[in-house]
Amino acid sequence: MITLDKIRKDMKKLLDVDESLRYVDVLADTLDEALADAAVQLDSRVSLLEYEVIERGSKGFLGFVKKNWKIRAYEVTSSVTKKKKSNSDDIFDDDDLENVEVIQDKDGVFYVRHFASQLHLKVILPVGKGEEVNIKDVLGQLNRSDTVKIDESTVKNAVKSGTNNEYIVVGQYQHNPAGDALLTVEISSDEMHGTITVSSPAIGGADISADQIRRALQTQGVVAGISEEKINEFVDSPVYGVPFEVASAELPVDGKNAYISYNFETDKSKLKMKESASGQVDFKELNRIQNVVEGQPLAQKMEPERGKAGKTILGRYLEAKNGKDINLPLGKNVYVDTDGKTICASINGQVVLNGDKISVEPVYLVEGDVSIKTGNITFLGTVIVKGCVDDGYEIKASGNIEIAGTVGRCKLEADGNIIVNQGIMGRDEGYIRAGKSLWAKFIQNTKVDVEEYVYVSDSIMNSDVTCNKKVFVQGKRAAIVGGHIFATEEIYTKNIGSAGGGSETILEVGYDPRAKNRLDELQERQSVLLRELDELDLDIKHLEEQKKVRRTLPHDKEEMLINFTARKKEIVSESDEMSKEIQEIQEHLKELKVIGKISASGTVYAGVKIYVRDVKEEIRTDVKQVTFYYENGFVRHGKYESPSPEDAKRVPDGYTAD
Repeated sequence: MITLDKIRKDMKKLLDVDESLRYVDVLADTLDEALADAAVQLDSRVSLLEYEVIERGSKGFLGFVKKNWKIRAYEVTSSVTKKKKSNSDDIFDDDDLENVEVIQDKDGVFYVRHFASQLHLKVILPVGKGEEVNIKDVLGQLNRSDTVKIDESTVKNAVKSGTNNEYIVVGQYQHNPAGDALLTVEISSDEMHGTITVSSPAIGGADISADQIRRALQTQGVVAGISEEKINEFVDSPVYGVPFEVASAELPVDGKNAYISYNFETDKSKLKMKESASGQVDFKELNRIQNVVEGQPLAQKMEPERGKAGKTILGRYLEAKNGKDINLPLGKNVYVDTDGKTICASINGQVVLNGDKISVEPVYLVEGDVSIKTGNITFLGTVIVKGCVDDGYEIKASGNIEIAGTVGRCKLEADGNIIVNQGIMGRDEGYIRAGKSLWAKFIQNTKVDVEEYVYVSDSIMNSDVTCNKKVFVQGKRAAIVGGHIFATEEIYTKNIGSAGGGSETILEVGYDPRAKNRLDELQERQSVLLRELDELDLDIKHLEEQKKVRRTLPHDKEEMLINFTARKKEIVSESDEMSKEIQEIQEHLKELKVIGKISASGTVYAGVKIYVRDVKEEIRTDVKQVTFYYENGFVRHGKYESPSPEDAKRVPDGYTAD
């Protein structure tokens, strides 16, 4: 039977566990790094953590505009409970024992010495569970035939409290100088070592004290390398009749040579594949390229150190070697910073170590295909591929992308030109974006977005192509069949469409493509808002009429009226902003100086749709050798106009894949 007391006890246990839960907020580049950091801070393992994502991170583009992950990590309840139970059974767990210095038990010790005419005692207290010094043993050694007097109270206090590692006077004895221990000092011929040899004292004779050893060394000219530890060791536990080293030369220390500290991984075998948040390895992200940006520090020269001179025990100078300097390993496209020792990149690209030279390569060369062997490529420079690009792979470059073979169902993005010596077969999933122009043999079933020009020597089939300047499809079999071709200025080709009809072929010129797309997006969004506004007006009108009749509305309906009114204001404000932007875009499109032309040296087949500026022309019958242009609000048919020699002969700049 479940009683109230049992419920209270269970709730108390749950509360205790909840109160014992600890958490930390962590900020890191990736989720894996954040969890690893949290595990360290919580003194736990990643597998024993639960977490919530406060801010989701992102990679950015080419490593820029990157956003860190922010998480809050907790220990799981079972882990906390287990740890509390373990702590109650034992003070330290295995991990703690590794960090706790183990106290080694040591017995207490004492030393009785005869210096001059006095009895001296040194007591060292026990450590841990070591045995204490027995006062009877001490008194037994003090009571000798030559002992005159013992201060037992001082002895008892010393045995109890220790003597702070020093000798204290505890009595007197009958001193016979003839029985004193004798001390001699010997110095090695190279002045590197100093030893003492001491004879055993007789009854009534004095032991050798630390001060006597120091004075003897000083008398022999020893001024360096004297070891107080060795002297005290001999006084406590004298070794008679054999040499005992108490001084050794201060050896010179050679300075360290200069060396280079690298800010990048010089061992390529240590570059690891990227892992997903779940810990799975992405075999397309091999992470083999180390991108750097202009001005980024690549390495620093650590200056050579001066050597530290030594001394013989007699004070003779022992020379040390200074560390050797080295030249900065400067390769291509790097420079030395103002501090004279930091090597920085002078361009964007890949940092490499050729021999011992640090260079930044603006070109990343793939000798074969982009495939599972290379993985995806992200590079701050130009990428040249001597082979093909297999389906499913990506290339992103801040320079050009040049491919000798074909491109499959891939994603290519470049801030410069993209040159494909063969063709592009996107299979309805391919995507090409060029910050400048695109050259290809043919384009099939691919989405293309280009800032400047598109040059195709064969055909464009069933593709969506957006170009901010001109599109040229020129060759013996030049044709545009199917798809949507959008150019701001002009389109030149041989044939447009196909004799049998087939896929819809649409060509548009005379617009800013991005402005046109933005205009369509705004108009669609505004139409949705206006439909919502009409519905809100009806709801508000209905509630206001009820309020006039009843004078008041129920609380829930009054709240609905407030919310509807607030939402109406939001929509009106948002719609007004959209209307302003729509008007600006429409004025921009109307003011375009580029009239726009579509020229076909062969045949434009029936069914093709032509747009010049905002005027549509659907071709009803086949037309040959024609140029379409805008005039007085209509699309006119004129005699075929060929492209200018400058446009026809334009070639890509920069590198080539040949």
